Amino acid sequence: MRSFFRVCLFITLAAFRPADTKLTVFLCGDSTLADKLPADAPETGWGMVLPEYFNTDAVQIQNHAVNGRSTKSFITEGRWQKVVSQVKKGDWVFIQFGHNDQKVADTTRSAPAQTLYRQNLIRFVNETRAKGGNPLLITPVMRRKFDEKGAFVDQHGEYPQVVKDVAKELKVPMIDLHARSQAVIEKHGVEGSKVLFMHYGGGIYPKFPKGIEDNTHFSRYGASVMASLVMEGIMELPIDLKSFVKKSAFTNKYTYELPHHYTPVFRKDTFNICRYGAKADGLTVNTKAISQAIEACHAAGGGTVLVPAGLWLTGPIVLKNNVNLHIAKNALLQFSRNHDDYPIVITTWEGQESYRCQAPIWGVDLTNIGITGEGVLDGGGEVWRAIKRDKQTNTQWANLLRSGGVVSEKGDLWYPSEKSKKGNNLPNAGRILNGIHPTPTELESYKDFLRPNMISLTRCKNVLLEGVTFQNSPAWTMHPLLCEHVSIRNVTVKNHWYAQNSDALDLESCRNGIVEGCTFDTGDDGITIKSGRDEQGRKRGVPTENFIIKDCKVYHAHGGFVIGSEMSGGVRNMFVSNCTFMGSDVGLRFKTARGRGGVVEDIYVTDVNMTEIPGEAILFDMYYAAKDPVPQEGESNELPAIKAEPLNEGTPQFKNFYLKNIICRGAETAILVRGLPEMSIKNINVENAVIEANKGLVCVEGENINLKNVTLLTKDNTVMQVQNSKNVVLDGITYGSGKEVLLKVMGPRSDALRLLNTDVTKAKKDVELGVGVKGKVVSKK
Repeated sequence: MRSFFRVCLFITLAAFRPADTKLTVFLCGDSTLADKLPADAPETGWGMVLPEYFNTDAVQIQNHAVNGRSTKSFITEGRWQKVVSQVKKGDWVFIQFGHNDQKVADTTRSAPAQTLYRQNLIRFVNETRAKGGNPLLITPVMRRKFDEKGAFVDQHGEYPQVVKDVAKELKVPMIDLHARSQAVIEKHGVEGSKVLFMHYGGGIYPKFPKGIEDNTHFSRYGASVMASLVMEGIMELPIDLKSFVKKSAFTNKYTYELPHHYTPVFRKDTFNICRYGAKADGLTVNTKAISQAIEACHAAGGGTVLVPAGLWLTGPIVLKNNVNLHIAKNALLQFSRNHDDYPIVITTWEGQESYRCQAPIWGVDLTNIGITGEGVLDGGGEVWRAIKRDKQTNTQWANLLRSGGVVSEKGDLWYPSEKSKKGNNLPNAGRILNGIHPTPTELESYKDFLRPNMISLTRCKNVLLEGVTFQNSPAWTMHPLLCEHVSIRNVTVKNHWYAQNSDALDLESCRNGIVEGCTFDTGDDGITIKSGRDEQGRKRGVPTENFIIKDCKVYHAHGGFVIGSEMSGGVRNMFVSNCTFMGSDVGLRFKTARGRGGVVEDIYVTDVNMTEIPGEAILFDMYYAAKDPVPQEGESNELPAIKAEPLNEGTPQFKNFYLKNIICRGAETAILVRGLPEMSIKNINVENAVIEANKGLVCVEGENINLKNVTLLTKDNTVMQVQNSKNVVLDGITYGSGKEVLLKVMGPRSDALRLLNTDVTKAKKDVELGVGVKGKVVSKK
């Protein structure tokens, strides 16, 4: 009892200990890690980001680094003495110098590498240890420099090696940020690496009215990347400091490991479309005026093209570098419903090269572009889309017929025109397959079928979509393809629930970005991750990777958060948190099919709430058949018997999914895992979930499937069904009383199932083995 009270007292005192008893990390160095004033924006030292990666309730960071300091000037100015005088037992002192020690012409800073620089580093180490502190040496971070052939140039001479030598000689932990930062800069490439540093045009930041090109000091994005490299180094060292590194909300991930992205900024100059002749009368087609404003803005070095309050009619808009198209509050940008305003162009459709009509908003090979504001953009989608009879009431269908258009022979589909009908009934209309292009005459004969995505951005870098509402899209709404650094914040998408292919967002073969605070209500998938289709997608070979998706709401949609089915280039490193799905057909929807190929892996989801889900709350499906996820009346969602096929490049893979803190009130099926006989779905982890559904767990062709602390409140009298699956762990399963069967096992390939920490007495039968199950495949504990 006394031991118990001692432990309680210790915990209480630890919780209320004063700040000065925290472990302190002192940062000593130059401008690359120093704190900066708001007036110094956008310059950011990596030491400014470091506190975000530590548990600040146990660790405090003191940043003593100062611009322009060398080891010599840091000592002569008394800065080192200020640090060492505060060091107490157990504290850490990070030491990184070298940029300014090289400056031979400046006697106040010059410290030759093999003499004074070495001596100063040794002094820092010894004096830190004398106070009971722990020194950590860090090699100088790289500057950005490439030669005319694109090869990286190291400008640090002997200084990094001296740091390594001192670390080895004195047995000091060391992080080679020199090598790590070089690898990152080279990976970004000659142009792409500019976002790590301060490369900004004039008229953006007050401190740099004429712009800045600085290859030494970091942008906020660059500082975050460099701080993460330091954290990587810490985690690789055998030191106790790594026990204070901050964990993220995601399973087995630290905060520093989450993706980083660059957000573009724009010049303050504003180009009002009214100055170029635009009229908000709802009649004038303002395509030319808007284009002239965009061109003028681009020619001036960038800025904001303003669409003020009012109703503005326009044809397709082509974006340009460094232009932010700002749709003001109470502005409605209405895209033309005249097909002739949209030329046929080569683009992609559903992951394959295709001819389509040009998107209402179009951008190719651009850098630093934005669409922002509080206004609305309407895609005029009703003149493009076919509509299914079974998605209309009798009155709606009658009104649709009176509006014009044509109807299918069966009377079950309405088309806006004969051209639309023709294209809808031609296999692969508009697609470029095996290098064969449709002729211009063919394309014109079904042009109305070639409905565009509303926003098509291809090979663009540094994209910002923020605040606006996109509605009534002809097809997919937002489609960034092969883009890097994509920021989508507080965007609303509103499409009719019956609008086919009206995905709210399709990120296809994109890298690095964030989707935050968005609200989607649409007729197809909500937040969708893709990477190309079948052979073309595999040949492109560019995965969608490194995205944070958080604080989003999805109402009607085929899926809330979706991967696939066009995922042939792969998907990885997705981090989804704090999202709400209300009425989407499926909640978390991961879909693919034979022929796709590609690998979907390392998907992290936490804190998702769902309600009124007609289909599956959580779905892993390798039998996606391009049909509505919820069967219409009289249709079946059951699969026929499927035989295994040989593995080939078209065999898709799903693996390494980590889902936790999932709540769903009302679904048809709680969790459905449906792999292929030749390729099971692997390493699925669901932890801390409460799901109310008609059916519980259905697992077919799964491997290493782990459910922990999962509550399945089902109407079905069989709570869990497992077929031809192995290494399935069901740990801490809660379910309703009076069920007939807790776990039904089927299939000759089922093996190694474990039922742990579960009250099996609430069901009339804990385990039922079906026909073909071999031996004792279920163990209980």
